[in-house]
Amino acid sequence: MERERRILQRIVAVAAILPVLAGLYGVLFGIDGLGGGTPVNVSADSHFRYLSGLLTGIGILFLTCVPGFETKTTLFRFLTLVVVLGGLARLLGLYLTGVPSLTMLAALAVELGVAPLLCLWQTRVSGLARDTTKDAAKDAAIDARTER
Repeated sequence: MERERRILQRIVAVAAILPVLAGLYGVLFGIDGLGGGTPVNVSADSHFRYLSGLLTGIGILFLTCVPGFETKTTLFRFLTLVVVLGGLARLLGLYLTGVPSLTMLAALAVELGVAPLLCLWQTRVSGLARDTTKDAAKDAAIDARTER
């Protein structure tokens, strides 16, 4: 169980760094950072930077789940819900406006596939940790009774 928890922690830590970096890039370079080369609407750029700030925050919050991982199920689920909702919005955009770049398709796969799978895995690890704690408490109670 401990090995599985550490593997998942490492995967989540690495995965959480991606939105932090992508978000910071978007905040710093705006919509021009996507390399379109066309004049940018100031309001669209402002909104893009705002959403990039949210992306940075989501990544940071995922990073806060890494220590004490097995106790952060509620936060992890909430963050996963936010990511999935963003993925569904991206999927709707794909339907309404066409297929985006490969980078955006990869992000969609993470949002609708990887994030929910990591959430399920975190729930499993959390449950195993809870069971282990309960077993240890039972063993301690039995030991205390036997020592009397």
